[in-house]
Parts: sequence; structure tokens; C-alpha cells
Amino acid sequence: MSNTTLYHRLSGGEPVSMLSPEYHEAIHDMGASWAINTAINRAEYTFLDGSLHPLFDQLFGRELDSSSQILPPVYVDFGPQVRVGKKVFINHNCTMMAAGGIVIDDDVQIGPQVTLTTTNHDFDDRFTLLCKPIHIKRNVWIGARALILPGVTVGENAVIAGGAVVTKDVEPDVVVGGSPARVLKRLD
Repeated sequence: MSNTTLYHRLSGGEPVSMLSPEYHEAIHDMGASWAINTAINRAEYTFLDGSLHPLFDQLFGRELDSSSQILPPVYVDFGPQVRVGKKVFINHNCTMMAAGGIVIDDDVQIGPQVTLTTTNHDFDDRFTLLCKPIHIKRNVWIGARALILPGVTVGENAVIAGGAVVTKDVEPDVVVGGSPARVLKRLD
């Protein structure tokens, strides 16, 4: 079974055993992602000079738009499962557990130490992965140390307050905060 099929199953929420041969094949993708993460995190660069873009292209398996910037250190386990739009800024220490797929649309700003995790485990069998994709829609702003959990879609123009734990979808044009995150304000 190809990794593409496995990723499709993971993003669809189908349980996948971490002990299965197909998952062990996918671990090679994770190993490659970690190797590229290490290169990114050790590279010398000048802020916004674009010198890290070729490494991010390798990590994601597609070109990172020249208008987007991701500051190291960054931690991405399954790079090919991440899609980043135009004019995206991701601050340092972002963690993406991306087996279930992460889409970040255009004009998104992500603060430092944000975690996007698509991965969970079956409560009764902790070697079974249960993943759901994350979608961050256009013009979203995510504050420092926010945590976005599996299956969440953040609507356009939403603001996620620093430290928020987002457990369910966020509607467009709102500010959410807290743990679990709730609507604090509607934006006009």
C-alpha cells in the first residue's frame, strides 16, 4: 500500500495501527522530514532572506511561496502532509503533527510556540492512530502557544488568542480564547 493511500486513510479518520507494515513504511517519510527539520533548524540564515525556502520545499514536497516565511526552529513530522499558502508567516517553535493533513490558507499569521496536531490515539488501544485534518482558513491570526487539535477548521478572519486550546471548529470573524476555546468577541 502506498503512503498516499495511508495518508488518505489517516486524514479520513480511519484507525491505523502503528504496528502495521504500512505505518512502518510511512515512518520513512517521518524520518526524512526530521532530517530536513534538523537542517532547517541548524542553518544559518538572515531574517526574511529566503535562504531556507529550498529546505522547506523539500520538507513539504512542494514549493513554499516566496511571500511566505517560516522561522526556525520548526518541528514537522510528516512534511508532505502540510500545505502552506501565500503571505503566511509562522513564528519560531511551531510544531505540526501532520499525519492527518494540515492546510494553511493565504494571509495567515501564526505566533511562536503554536502546536497544530492532527494526531490522536485510540483510548483503548494506544498503538492505534486516529487522525483528522486541520484547516486554517484565509486571514487567520493564531496567538502564541495556542494549541489546535485534530479535526479543527478555523474560519476566515478568526483570531485565536494566545494560549487557547481549540477543540472544535471556529466560525469566521470571531476572537476565541481559553481552554477549551470559546467565542470572546465577534468581529464586524
